[in-house]
Order: sequence, then structure tokens, then C-alpha cells
Amino acid sequence: MKKLYFIMALIVALSVLSGCGGRGTAAGGGVELTVVTPYSASDGNRDKYVKAYKAYEEASGNTVIDVKTDAVDEAWKQNVLDEFQNGNEPDIVNFFVGTDADELIKNNKLVAISEIRKEYPEYASNMKDSLLPVSTYDGRQYAVSVYGYWEGLFVNKKVLEDCGVAIPGADYTWEQFLADCRTIRDHGYTPIACSLRQIPHYWFEYCIFNNGTIASHSKLPESPGDDIGRNWVAGLNDIKTLYEEGFFPENTNEADDDTTSLMILEDKAAFLLEGSWKVGWFQEDAKTLGKDVNNFTVTYFPSKGERRPTDAIGGFSMGYAITTKAWNNPAKRKACVDFVTAMTTDEVTSTFGELTVTALKNGVILSGNELDMLAESTVAMTKGCTAMVPATQDSLTPAARDALFKDISRIAKGEISAEDALRDCLAIQ
Repeated sequence: MKKLYFIMALIVALSVLSGCGGRGTAAGGGVELTVVTPYSASDGNRDKYVKAYKAYEEASGNTVIDVKTDAVDEAWKQNVLDEFQNGNEPDIVNFFVGTDADELIKNNKLVAISEIRKEYPEYASNMKDSLLPVSTYDGRQYAVSVYGYWEGLFVNKKVLEDCGVAIPGADYTWEQFLADCRTIRDHGYTPIACSLRQIPHYWFEYCIFNNGTIASHSKLPESPGDDIGRNWVAGLNDIKTLYEEGFFPENTNEADDDTTSLMILEDKAAFLLEGSWKVGWFQEDAKTLGKDVNNFTVTYFPSKGERRPTDAIGGFSMGYAITTKAWNNPAKRKACVDFVTAMTTDEVTSTFGELTVTALKNGVILSGNELDMLAESTVAMTKGCTAMVPATQDSLTPAARDALFKDISRIAKGEISAEDALRDCLAIQ
């Protein structure tokens, strides 16, 4: 009888815990949450994330198991997916919501925002629903974005000055870019800091965009010979041209992204094509290396064809999602909701999103701090954008994208044609 009473009391206690609503922190704390995020050691936003989750721990009494990564690349994405498949998924994941998440959603591994709001109606209520990323699998929303992204061309002003090259502006063309790169190369500098082995996708995106249109960029080819396919082949061959011209680092096919990225900070390279998250990396690592962050700026990617230089790649591609495994755990449900809420308040989101785009209804809360020249150029660049389209790679399945990106280095070296590489990619898709 005592055993039956204990079981009934436990059921009642768990029911009460799982039924608690609101946006406050879990009473009593003591919950351990495993969280996977893209905030790698080289991500300038990592310190902001750590500060935010430490504040959550202090306020809630809960503990965050921070699953760190060295780099956010295809290997990281696949590792996250493998952990889900093996039943080792975290409680919360800040992950991409394009085709990368299709299998997770298909297998009911993530909880839709609409489902969470049935119990916690204020969940993500400070965000514009229209801007939260939508699943490519079922059209529902699962992730709460801290910030969106843009991809732009970071520039080492000192290297350009040494070479007598002007800082690119809003009218920068592909032909001007090629000419500038030749000048930079001939002065003994590396024009482009890039690891084709590990992070070729920024160059893939813009080179494809340069050979297509705003309307076509979100569409996948069906074959290398159709209209979209020819755009992709031309873009991949533009990367090959850059390689053949000697514009990439000599070790671009062997080095990792951390190694090649450092070249621009060390005044060895002129250009780095990267995402908005790299601003913080420049600010922190420039200080560490004793470099002046004001020596760097960000501008538009050079254009050709119908694309204007001010047409950029960007949008909302990832965010915090609660896993079904955690949601179905009465001891963790409210703690997960509170964690995502704490990570996406107006105040926390503003620390990440001041120099990019957010989904906040009230807009970003400006810090009031004086901006350095790199940050000022970021604000000017984003304000001057005439269009912003999402990355087309997000429409590829992880396996197809991984195969194509691994082949980019081989295309550059002439080991496989762009047509064959794309054909192999689409066969996997």
C-alpha cells in the first residue's frame, strides 16, 4: 500500500511540474540541459553565448552542458544528425532548419513552436512569426532565431593600400575584382583567404548567384544541362578560374578554415568572404594579435550578369529548437522553454544582432557603444542592400551538399568537371 501511495504521489508531482506554464525560471532548479550550438571557438559570438547561458544558470539553478565544437562545417552538421539518429540527441539544439533538419522533423525529433505554444502561449512572443525560419519538410516553424545572417566580403585595407588597390564599393564588378586580385598577387600577397577543403560554400553561393538571378537562386537544378544547372556549372567554373589564377592560398586544398582565415588578420591576404558572425571574430582576434580592427572593412561581393553588387545572400537559417526527447521529459520541459526564452530575449538577442538582422518585434536595442570602423561598415553595407536571398545550399540534402562541396577542390584542380560533380550531387539529392 505504501508503494502504491508513493507511485501515485510521484505521478501527481510530475504532472504538476510538466503543467507549469509562464516564462519564469524553473522553481528549485537542479535540471541539467544538454545544449548544442554553432558557437565554435573561432566564432566571435561565443563569449556572448557563454555569458547568456551562465546568467540563465545563475537565475534558474539549472546546469547547461555546453557541447562545444571547433568549427561549424559539414562534418559538424553530420555529427549532430548522427547523434540524433543514435538516440543521443541533446535537449536543445541551435541548428539549421533547411534540408539539414528534414530527417529530424520527419522522424519527430523536434517540437514545433505551435505545439509548444499550446502549453506556453508566450513562447517566442517577442519575435515576428513571419521572420522565423520555416521547415522545408513540412512548412512548420521549429526554431527561434537569435539573429539572421548576411554574407559579405571582408577586406584588409592595409594590403590593398600596399598594392595600390582601391577599397571595393557598391559598384564593384567581377572583372574589376579579377584585375585587383592579379595586382594583389603580383605584389606578393594572397588575394583570397579561403580553405577550399573545408569552407568553400561562401564562394559557391556568390559564384552561383553571379551566374543567375534573384528568382533563380532559390531553385535547384534538375540536371547540369538545364537553365539552373548551367548557372551552377558556370559558378563552379568561376571558382576554378580563381584557383588557376593563383588567387587562393597555396595550401587551400589542405589547410583548415582557421588557418586560412588568419591570413587576412596577419596582413597576408586581402579578401575573406564570410558571414556576419565573423565580425566578432575580427574584433576579438585582431585585439589578440595586436592588430587594429579599424584596418578591416566589409563590402559587397563583386557582381556580374543580372546580379547587382548590392544584392546579397542572407536571411534566417537557424535557431533554437527543443527536442522531442526533452519535451517528453516532465523534469525538463519547462526548463527547456525557459532556456530558449532566456537566450532569445530582446536584450540578449540585441547583443548578437546589433550588426545583422533579427526577428525582434521591437527591433534591436542599441548598445550605445561607439562603433569601430569595421562595425560602421557593416551597418552601412546592410543598409545599402537592394535585395537579400537565402543560401541555395540550404535546399540541398546534407549528403548531396557534402558531396558537391568535397568536389569543389577537385573541380578547381581539374580532377573532375563541374558538370560531372553536379551530376553526382543531383544523383544523391
